[in-house]
Amino acid sequence: MKPEQRKPEPVKSEPVEAGRGGGAGVFGRAGAVLRRARAWRLLPLLAAVALLWRQPQWAHHALAGFLAAVFGLYLLRHLVLLTSALHPKAEFPRPKRELPTVTVLVPCHNEARVVDGLTRALAALDYPADRLDVVFVDDRSADATGDLLERAAADRPRWRVLRRAPDAVGGKSAALNEVLESVRGEITVVYDADHQPRPDSLRALVRVFDDPAVAAAQGRCVVRNPGDSLIARLVAVDYLCGYLVNMAGRRAAFGLPAYGGANCAVRTSVLRELGGWNTDSVTEDTDLTVRVWLSGRKVGYAEDAVDTELAVTTLRGYWRQRYRWARGHQQVCADYRGALLRSRHFGPLGKVEATLFLYLYHVPVLCAVALLLAALEASWPGLALTVPLWPVAPLMLAGPVLEIGGGLIRAGTRRREVLLLLLFPALFVVSMLLCTRALIDRLAGSGYSWVKTERTATRPNAAAAAAGSEL
Repeated sequence: MKPEQRKPEPVKSEPVEAGRGGGAGVFGRAGAVLRRARAWRLLPLLAAVALLWRQPQWAHHALAGFLAAVFGLYLLRHLVLLTSALHPKAEFPRPKRELPTVTVLVPCHNEARVVDGLTRALAALDYPADRLDVVFVDDRSADATGDLLERAAADRPRWRVLRRAPDAVGGKSAALNEVLESVRGEITVVYDADHQPRPDSLRALVRVFDDPAVAAAQGRCVVRNPGDSLIARLVAVDYLCGYLVNMAGRRAAFGLPAYGGANCAVRTSVLRELGGWNTDSVTEDTDLTVRVWLSGRKVGYAEDAVDTELAVTTLRGYWRQRYRWARGHQQVCADYRGALLRSRHFGPLGKVEATLFLYLYHVPVLCAVALLLAALEASWPGLALTVPLWPVAPLMLAGPVLEIGGGLIRAGTRRREVLLLLLFPALFVVSMLLCTRALIDRLAGSGYSWVKTERTATRPNAAAAAAGSEL
């Protein structure tokens, strides 16, 4: 990334062993926080502890009031997104222009289990062959990934495989940046190796760029293996909420959908201008989203540009994946929140929404604090004389549950699938733990690098039609 686009304190990319951020011992490194965190980062915590020690009731009331305000604000946001998604504004049709030239990039690291399904899906794309290039980046794979990709590309002159050197810097961003200068398409599209775009999805995705103000676009991702496990089914429901309510609502209400990292596109010229993908970030998609916003451009959303992907099937896989999301998103928040608030490209409402978006992975941490306070309240009679926390606690789950329900409605799922809502509070507790762990690790300055999501699906190459419906 160009130095002028970097923030003063980017995410550290020190190598870590696979599984860093795993489940056991969520608060086990509390001592490391005290030893390694910068002193100024501990000042608010020390002040809060001192206040709680000297004036426990007043401190409790102030914190409970703050939590109530935060949860209430996010509940209002959930309601706005849900209403906007269920009753979207009519979009004025734009005159269709000539289809742009497109280069599809697919980073692959030890993806032999899934690349057959990917290459079949890419070969079936309904897009003019003379306007489409495909580049696979074999990122130091130790399995048969490179050979399988070479075989698939052998009789397709516009497909090519770039094999990275074994000693190359790892990570998705580094793999994509290595090929960026040779991209020939006006639009750069990225798929992950486990994705399978539907034949019409690429046309739908690039049509968003008919609006000259749009610099990046996101399509809709659907889980194709919900039957593999209960975790996979819950992730599938989460995706319905994320794309059919959250993303659609942000587009309709605020014009601020996000670039999601796969089944997504960006103008190649803008991507180069911004310095490519940030190799210091483990959530390069969120990082690029904010940089596009700060450049005064828009991110679009194409709900009809559908592709399918594999959900994690185990709790361990879920933890590892969402820990990375939380760690990276929290760092993006720290890097860009000041710039967003100062930006001239946002009105007051846009700044509020962008800030709420940046702090999404901090909210579960506040929820964990709220539960601790509620337990303290229950064990210390008379503590909460003016601002009891128990009435506030339901606000934590009300918004997400409403959004998930909206996603089920928009997807037209069967009534019995609504019972899955009963399991989300347990999954939300997991989110509280992993987001808290991520925040503690970041404040402690512990190194963390990009960690690949393991493919554990029963039939990784099965197409969506063979795997069944969205749920």
